[in-house]
Amino acid sequence: MKIDSQFTRRGFAATVATGVASIGLLAATAKSAKAYQGNMERALASLHQALQSLQEATPNKGGHRARAAELVRQAIEETEAGIAFAAGHGGAGR
Repeated sequence: MKIDSQFTRRGFAATVATGVASIGLLAATAKSAKAYQGNMERALASLHQALQSLQEATPNKGGHRARAAELVRQAIEETEAGIAFAAGHGGAGR
């Protein structure tokens, strides 16, 4: 029974994290329909989900889990920067 409650909490946490990211993205793109970056936004949501999964994984991975999490954080920053750049430059491309 305890395992099921952990899965429920993990699922809820992942859903909340994805929802928070989505709300931020919607607010950022609500300014202009031209700024819509569907593929970038979906990638960003996937990156947030990947980061959540890495954070929930057991920590003993020879440092690779922590390094992967840091690389995903960098990818999130770059993706957000790309979305912001496109929003400021007419939103060309997807």
